[in-house]
Amino acid sequence: MRNMFFALCLPLLIISSCKEKETDEGLDYPLINTVTGQIPIDSMGLTLIHEHMLVDFIGADSVSPNRYDREAVINKVLPYLLEVKQFGVKTIFDCTPSYLAKDPLLLKELSEKSGIRIVTNTGFYGAVGGKYLSDFIFQENASQLADRWIAEFNSGIDSTGIKPGFIKISVNEEEPLREVDAKLVRAAGITHVQTGLQIASHTGTWNTAKQEVEILQNMGIDPSGFIWVHAQAEQDFQNYLEAANLGVWISLDGIGWGLDEYVDRLTFAKSNGILEHILISHDAGWYDPAKPDGGDFQPFTNIFEKLMPALNEKGFKQSDWDLLLIENPKIAFGKGQEGDS
Repeated sequence: MRNMFFALCLPLLIISSCKEKETDEGLDYPLINTVTGQIPIDSMGLTLIHEHMLVDFIGADSVSPNRYDREAVINKVLPYLLEVKQFGVKTIFDCTPSYLAKDPLLLKELSEKSGIRIVTNTGFYGAVGGKYLSDFIFQENASQLADRWIAEFNSGIDSTGIKPGFIKISVNEEEPLREVDAKLVRAAGITHVQTGLQIASHTGTWNTAKQEVEILQNMGIDPSGFIWVHAQAEQDFQNYLEAANLGVWISLDGIGWGLDEYVDRLTFAKSNGILEHILISHDAGWYDPAKPDGGDFQPFTNIFEKLMPALNEKGFKQSDWDLLLIENPKIAFGKGQEGDS
């Protein structure tokens, strides 16, 4: 998210996050939770892995559904979903976390009205000094926090019955990580092991992301279970190679707000053979209850209208776009904890 909010499934993987369903031929294939129910992950199609419909920056101590009118949000957001649908988008991951106005019922209605599948998340957002963390998060340990997220995976978020399709956390850019941030990473790791849900962490530089990866590795979790969100903040491109070699997913997800830095990074990724580790999205939107009429809404279209023409001039092919927008999201979000059942 701008400044403040700067995730083809492999058929033989055993995946718990997406559960498994038996086909008529007796083969298993993974499912992923959307706000309207489970779908085969192989059917996600063209996917944007980091967008926002609604975000409220008021803080954990004041956020409330009473701060916005759900119908007004729908009227504002729906035209932008219908617009991006014309570019072939089938699935959108909404990355608004708890205590920033995550509203699964709103997302469900937007999904039903637009025909776009929407995936919501579980987890807590530690960045901005903990402004979006409720007091209990500082008091509970990682296992207790994970229990909350696992319960949402099993039973649904609050009383909605809507289940998350991934874990969304965030940490502050510090070395070493603050204890509460490290705790969020450990809680995400526990949840990942129990559910297979992929971990998407709003981070920034590799120096911080590497600390998170090390925590997960010490828990026995493969780095491929981790999405390095806002990796466009990294200035040393060689660190992309280090992350890719570990198996980390590198998410370049602020394309709604600019172009040049993404052209450079994606050109580097293609020339160095690591496109298969890259995810892209806009981090765009969103309705802000603090602003008149929800403020200015950033469309979900820069990839299609601006980035694609710019990179096609540099040799990108349709196969590259299929990899970035169809194949990689399926693999990244379908790659649960191997061996879970």
